[in-house]
Amino acid sequence: MTTLFTAEQINARIHQLASEIDASYPSGAPLHLVAVLKGAFVFLSDLARALAPRPVTLDFIAVSSYGAATKSSGEVRLLKDLDAPLQGRDVIIVEDIVDTGLTLSYLQDVMRARDPKSLRTACLLSKPSRRKVDVQVEYIGFEIEDKFVVGYGLDHAGQFRHLPFIGIQDDLT
Repeated sequence: MTTLFTAEQINARIHQLASEIDASYPSGAPLHLVAVLKGAFVFLSDLARALAPRPVTLDFIAVSSYGAATKSSGEVRLLKDLDAPLQGRDVIIVEDIVDTGLTLSYLQDVMRARDPKSLRTACLLSKPSRRKVDVQVEYIGFEIEDKFVVGYGLDHAGQFRHLPFIGIQDDLT
């Protein structure tokens, strides 16, 4: 495995993203962060803490377009829905990686239909070369090439989520 981003680089970029997000909303306005499980849980945790002392609530949604594969199937399945309503809230979708854009486009449509006050997206990683649909992402941690990455919440067949860095799985690229 080749390290793409160290834990220190990730931490620094998350604090920069938190500052960008903080500047985009009125001071003290509460934000509702929705993590896309399972991959975004580590990013959500660190981003929520970096946004302190702003009031933040958290929710989780689970979808699948990969299964155990290394490429998106293009078919999105909702596995776990939100626990709280979005109506009238400033909502930020927190995604680990935006690849084809199909999953995020689906999620944005689902959440827009629930009448949030605002809806924006923060992703840790973006692979613009893989986009199949044009999807809006307001806050991007890092743009990367078309490599299969693991660590910091991202996995391959359930492995590697626990790593504190992001690495390229060399034998899968």
